[in-house]
Amino acid sequence: MNFETYPFEKLNQLLENVTPNRNYAPLSLTIGEPQFDTPQFILDAMNDHATLLNKYPKTAGETVLRDGMLTYLQKRFDLTLGNEQIIPTFGTREVLFNFPQFLLHDIESPLMIFPNPFYQIYEGAAKASRADVVYMHLNENNNFQPEVDESVLTEANLVILNSPNNPTSSVMAMEAMKKWVKLALKYEFVLLNDECYADLYLDEAVPSLLNASIAAGNKEFKNILVINSISKRSSAPGLRSGFIAGDATILKEYMVYRTYVGCASPLPLQEAAAVAWADQKHVDGFREKYRKNFEIAKEILHIEAPDATFYIWLKVEDEIDYTVKLYERYNLKVIPGSFLGREGEGKGYVRLALVYEADRTREALERIAALSEELGIRN
Repeated sequence: MNFETYPFEKLNQLLENVTPNRNYAPLSLTIGEPQFDTPQFILDAMNDHATLLNKYPKTAGETVLRDGMLTYLQKRFDLTLGNEQIIPTFGTREVLFNFPQFLLHDIESPLMIFPNPFYQIYEGAAKASRADVVYMHLNENNNFQPEVDESVLTEANLVILNSPNNPTSSVMAMEAMKKWVKLALKYEFVLLNDECYADLYLDEAVPSLLNASIAAGNKEFKNILVINSISKRSSAPGLRSGFIAGDATILKEYMVYRTYVGCASPLPLQEAAAVAWADQKHVDGFREKYRKNFEIAKEILHIEAPDATFYIWLKVEDEIDYTVKLYERYNLKVIPGSFLGREGEGKGYVRLALVYEADRTREALERIAALSEELGIRN
């Protein structure tokens, strides 16, 4: 299989022969990895159950973990799901990669549709599934909202949404999601929303696609699935705890498939993830940190905060030149938008991940403002 080089490796290649300005301490706003300490109560739960390493974990996930996830869905989205409607996963990267392979395996010429620019695992899954791809281009002309000609949906097998969106930070309204639910039922394709940033809203809580499904009259979630992760909301990416939830009929067969994948989470990690999923208070603290970071961004870069995520999709003239000069002159790394998109999408943008405490965020954004001023770029 001919996989595209991952964005971070492309960045390494781009900057390989560039010497950074050593008068500045190195900083990186490239990876969406929260740099805050994992809350102590999560660490305590993991340590308290360390002796469980002498046991094999269940592929289906332990009851304590499932209960924690179901509690989360109830508290956060007012959703009451049954055990047959959720599967714990080893983070969400693995499920985003192998679920399409499971779903599309027996289809002769499968078709996947997903946003562009995108989280590159979508593309990798399409290649591994031998699927053709139709992009939903996200740009200023459509306010970074996923759109596609309805005629294309007659051939679609899997449509992936990503709201709140990485990298553009756009958020879909409830009415837009309801429309997508109705299209999934009308044209009989599976609709999956990647909701890993759903808890990183700044003001109003954003809904789940499952909420939209119920609002659209699809209370059994036919053809509708969501995935979510603990990594961003709890500053705990190392726990590798995620889930896929929704259509019980699809998940029943997918659970059989997963018994062969070998992605069960170690029991101490499941115990830690269970308490993290069930608790919302600690997430409020992280949201406040991101809210503060966006206030700093508004002050320095004169940009408005998005509704959710911790990303800034910053418009620049030449994203490659900007990235090289930012590293060369200010020892700061960012991701060129063109590394995250295809067919020209992402050009003219860089993605900034505001994942540090306020002081380091301010320092990084001041360097960006300085370069933009040098280049005559107005934000």
